[in-house]
Amino acid sequence: MKTIGVIGLGNMGRGMALSLRRAGYAVHGTDASAATRAALAAEGIETVATIQALCAACDMLILSLPNAAIVEAVTLGEGGILAHGRAGLVVVDTSTSDPAVTRRLAGHLRGAGIDLVDAPVSGGPKGALAATMTMVIGADDAVLARVEPVLAAMSATRVHVGGVGAGHVAKLANNLLCAAHLVTAAEALRMGAAAGVAPEKLLAGINAGSGRSGVTQVNMPTWILNGAFDSGFTMKLMRKDVRLAEALIAALGLDLPLSAEAARLWAASAETIPDEADFNRIADLRA
Repeated sequence: MKTIGVIGLGNMGRGMALSLRRAGYAVHGTDASAATRAALAAEGIETVATIQALCAACDMLILSLPNAAIVEAVTLGEGGILAHGRAGLVVVDTSTSDPAVTRRLAGHLRGAGIDLVDAPVSGGPKGALAATMTMVIGADDAVLARVEPVLAAMSATRVHVGGVGAGHVAKLANNLLCAAHLVTAAEALRMGAAAGVAPEKLLAGINAGSGRSGVTQVNMPTWILNGAFDSGFTMKLMRKDVRLAEALIAALGLDLPLSAEAARLWAASAETIPDEADFNRIADLRA
């Protein structure tokens, strides 16, 4: 894998493209926005206007897209990967997407000799740019072995959790927990403040004990207590991920009441917290 194409050059795709170039790969990119393509071209990434042109130039494609519908359109739509990708191409979807869609797309691509790996990422735009992201990966062993050097150039931690689709299941589980932890951690700090304990002091105590989580160790000090709210991940994106987790739970016929309440709170938050706000703003929610 020497020439890598990136489809979706937003905050995450940009960082991944630049990390891959820094690692010595030839990187090409495309985006629906001409302005975004121009911005990346100014940073030294060769950009093209169509997926057809990207498929002609690249051995591997990285998808960094907002949702499953766009992933499907890029994969199966007119002018998409299935229409123009050649046998032997590997597609790595780093988006947070619907596992059922992922598995269906993998079937279509497999018929054309194209392999699909789902490798959704955590770490935000800073992690993408610094190549410190975490990936949870769904892939066949042999396919993963082929793309591992490329994934290693973009990420610090990679966990292979199963076959195609398993990465997206794991990412939805992770984001559901993060969504719930943001709500419960914020409530715990409000309880402590009302009882006379400063949030920073209470947080230090929690992080020394068994109640700690990624939210208390990272989100609270980095983006919430200091009022920064600049993680680069929006309420709209987390609401989408929570809805995907909720849909997966329903499709599996499970009754998970705490997950259902977390989903209800995130949906209700749209009344007071706009989509474009940083996702850590859920800490301000008053149910």
